[in-house]
Amino acid sequence: MPQYSDDLFLGPAVTYMGTGNANASATFTGSISTTTLTVTAMLSGDPLVVGQYIDGSGVTNGTYITAFVSGSGGTGTYTVSTSQTAGSTTMYANGNALLGDPSPMDLGVGPLGRIYVWDTIPQALVANNIAASQTPAAAGAITLTAGTSVKSVVTNNGTVLQLDVPRAVSVTTGAGSPTTRNFTVSGYDYYGQAMSEVIASSGSASTTVNGKKAFYQISGITVSGGTVVAITIGTTDILGLPVRVTDAGYIARVGYNNTLAEDAGTFVAAATATATTTTGDVRGTYVPSGATDGIKRLVMGILLPAIAVGPNATRVGALGVTQA
Repeated sequence: MPQYSDDLFLGPAVTYMGTGNANASATFTGSISTTTLTVTAMLSGDPLVVGQYIDGSGVTNGTYITAFVSGSGGTGTYTVSTSQTAGSTTMYANGNALLGDPSPMDLGVGPLGRIYVWDTIPQALVANNIAASQTPAAAGAITLTAGTSVKSVVTNNGTVLQLDVPRAVSVTTGAGSPTTRNFTVSGYDYYGQAMSEVIASSGSASTTVNGKKAFYQISGITVSGGTVVAITIGTTDILGLPVRVTDAGYIARVGYNNTLAEDAGTFVAAATATATTTTGDVRGTYVPSGATDGIKRLVMGILLPAIAVGPNATRVGALGVTQA
């Protein structure tokens, strides 16, 4: 899953974030005479470093190493901060006085999340840029035609219509007395997952019904029966989010059309139940407050929780449940 070299993960690695002398990072045998620490053997941990606190039987509380004098592999002589006498004993090195917060800590507080900056300039929606006007006489396939802001591309899955950005599609009925029909849209999301959606057309003339799922590529559309009137299929301003967002609280900020004020668009959270052809988008969608036009920029800051990024991330946490 998504992981980055600068993830703030403080997991099992020792960090100096604690508040007490606990979890020794080094154990050794040695003695102290005045301010000279003589280490005879390293028992565990890494070699001692300047700043580490020293603890053990007879050692004055708060003693720490101020200088390395001679030796190798941790053994040798060091200068310590407090004059004292401590006979040969097992000692422990904890934390670091020079860091201001001495205690080592191996539990960590991570992984911490990060913010995803979604930056996109969607083209204007077009009611017939996926399927031009046609009147299906019976159940079957709809003839697809790449219109404005849509292009026909050849992929490993065959020829598909690719939209400018992931967005929901619409079905518009023409003049007359239409019959409500189910349109099954098949295609792929931005990450190449196969997906499908059933959109029921309106029984009213000149009416548009929007889907809920954000398609990036359309491979085919079928209709359940004759529509009586002409229909078109096109794009909407329902834009698919790039990562799963299950709550509006994860949206840090939305800017649109070069305006400092927060955009008052419409957010729909990711559908988290098992996906079907009638459930919502698995990552969530957003409709900007103003119509898209290929000029207005949408910038959304999305807070990613630990389940979406870092060592413990999952595919579902980042990209949503498996598409249907």
